Parts: sequence; C-alpha cells; structure tokens
Amino acid sequence: MRLLLLSNSKIPGLEYLEFAEPHFSDFFGKTVKNIAFVPYAGVTLNWDEYEAKVQKVFHKLGYHLFSLHHESDPVSALEKADAIAVGGGNTFKLVHDLHHTGLTKAIRKKVLEGMPYTGWSAGSNVACPTLRTTNDMPIIDPKGFETLNLVPFQINPHYLDKNPEGFAGETREERIREFIELNKEVTVVGLREGSILRVEGNKISLIGPHTARIFRYGNPFYELGNQDDLSFLLK
Repeated sequence: MRLLLLSNSKIPGLEYLEFAEPHFSDFFGKTVKNIAFVPYAGVTLNWDEYEAKVQKVFHKLGYHLFSLHHESDPVSALEKADAIAVGGGNTFKLVHDLHHTGLTKAIRKKVLEGMPYTGWSAGSNVACPTLRTTNDMPIIDPKGFETLNLVPFQINPHYLDKNPEGFAGETREERIREFIELNKEVTVVGLREGSILRVEGNKISLIGPHTARIFRYGNPFYELGNQDDLSFLLK
C-alpha cells in the first residue's frame, strides 16, 4: 500500500500545493500517467474550478488529472486511473459523497491492490478508519462516519498547539483528549501544517520541518520527527 497524506494544501508565500510538488514527483514517479481526482470536499468551490486548480499543479509535474465528478459512473472510471488524489474541503461532505457514489469501497479496494493514493486535509482524514478527528463543521449527514480505513490510526490535520490570540475555547489537544477518552484503543496523529505522512507497505515516515504529536490513551503525549520511525502506527 502506498499513501502520501498531507496536512494541508497551502503554505504562506507559496502557491497552492507548491510545497508538496517534489514529494508528488518522487511518490508517483514515471509509472503514473493518469490521476483520478475526487473533488467532493469542495463546497463553496465549484468542482470544475477545483479540478482546474489541481490540474495546474499536476500537469506541471507531467501527470494527467481528471475529476470524477464528470463521470456518470465514477467507480468504473477508476479503471482509467493509475493513482488517486482526494482534495481537501469539508470532510462531512466528502464522506457523504464517497458513500453515495460507492467510491468508499471502490477506492479502498484499489489502494489495497497497490494503486497510489494522495490526499490533503479532508483527503488525509478519509484515509483513516473514521472522520471523527476532523476539524470540520458537520454541514451534512454523511450517512455513517466510516471512511477508507487505509491506516489503523486517526489523523488530525492542521494540528495547532495553541489557540489563536483572543480565543478562549478548547485547544486542539483538549478535543483529541476527549476523543481518546471514549476511543481508548485508537491512536491519533496531530499533523502540523506543511507535514506529510508517507506510507510504503509497512513503513511510514514523516516529511516536513515540524514534528507530529502522538496521542495514545494512558500515555503521555509526545512528539516524533522526520528522523523517527513511525511504522509502529501501522500495527
């Protein structure tokens, strides 16, 4: 199984997904030609516009990207693809549409068979067993919290250590602490901006300048960096 899971799509001072371009090239290599794009997390962003925005990035790298929202049968359209890219946006909307189209099971099957998968923000969330560690507002009933279940742990993308100045609500850590209190067997990875998890078979590594925060019930929360082996997360 091959996954490239990004916390986010935009870094201040850089273009959309620019920070990830060398990692896309290294991950997909020269064997991938056609990438199926899943735009369903886009809500206020028109899907045609979303497709064009992502195409600009991948075409520059030499890949042809087509969006599944054009397809009358998106499940069958996966047969035309060498890889899958799932864009960010609202995770509840994304999961709703994945369930509605039948893509939840179809994408999982393809990835388990070896098709490379990349996603950012919501697209990384859905690689987990459920959407329950998303930061998003539940704007639609997804008809089930289950997602692709490609990794056995949960990701919290856009992880922040502190609240913005002037905001006195729950910190991200407090929210995740609540989650593991009720889901004691589940590990959560707080993935900071500009961070990427790369999975190659039974190996997982962290890419980027920041550490990731590991949340496990009954253990002190701790940090791991890009020199550490995170493969235990897959067990």
